[in-house]
Amino acid sequence: MRTIRTIAELRRALAPAHEAHLRVGLVPTMGALHDGHLSLLGAARAECDLVVMSVFVNPLQFGPSEDLAAYPRDEARDAALAQEAGVDLLFAPAAEEIYPPGFATSVVVRGVSERLEGEQRPGHFEGVATVVAKLLNIVAPEVAYFGQKDAQQAIVIKRLVADLDMPVRIEVCPTVREHDGLAQSSRNAYLSEAERTQALGLPRALTRAASLIAGGERDGEAVRAAALRELSAHDLDADYLAVVDPETLEPVEHVDRPVLVAGAARVGRARLIDNLIASPSTNGAKPS
Repeated sequence: MRTIRTIAELRRALAPAHEAHLRVGLVPTMGALHDGHLSLLGAARAECDLVVMSVFVNPLQFGPSEDLAAYPRDEARDAALAQEAGVDLLFAPAAEEIYPPGFATSVVVRGVSERLEGEQRPGHFEGVATVVAKLLNIVAPEVAYFGQKDAQQAIVIKRLVADLDMPVRIEVCPTVREHDGLAQSSRNAYLSEAERTQALGLPRALTRAASLIAGGERDGEAVRAAALRELSAHDLDADYLAVVDPETLEPVEHVDRPVLVAGAARVGRARLIDNLIASPSTNGAKPS
């Protein structure tokens, strides 16, 4: 595995693969790798001739009061895990390489970026869309891999790629969970033992919603209210908890098709997000 710091060097390293029409896969990350990231790398390694993983803690997607400075960073550990997973090129640029002096362009995806996370974190998806657009332009992959845990992010990126006619396939891989159901996240490292137990209220609330839908409940607001009660039973307050269309993120009042049940809650100094697809046609939807 080769570690690369600059855009120019990365493009030179990728040129032979592009000239040979090899399949290049990209896994964008902010580091602090866990099994969720490793599942994306595994999918890329299985499908692609050359795998690029980026590690870049993107300042544009953090708000003024968010955890940019405290976000976990361990490049040596990330590099070792990436090499073990079969990554060919590790792109680990400095912020000044991605956003040089005079940088003045941003990418805004309207509609789907303005709900749920977008309402809670103004400017977040503008930062996400901008850095992903840059990475896709720099790497020019055939496939880029993202996790279902960040469902809204994946929806925003799919819209970005479609609207700008980018020749890349966006592959969304299933959420990877701990044995007790907690979605793997770099921010889980913030949790104390007691907070870790409390955090289980979020996946359990989503599972409660899915069970109701699978059992015949069709009132979206009734499903949402039951999920909120489950959160409250774990002493959690939701930033949001919503039953929405899995493509448009519009609220669903009558559940007659698969829906996305998504939520966010704060546990200690961690802000955790999670989601699942729930379908009225199943006999017991499970977290995705």
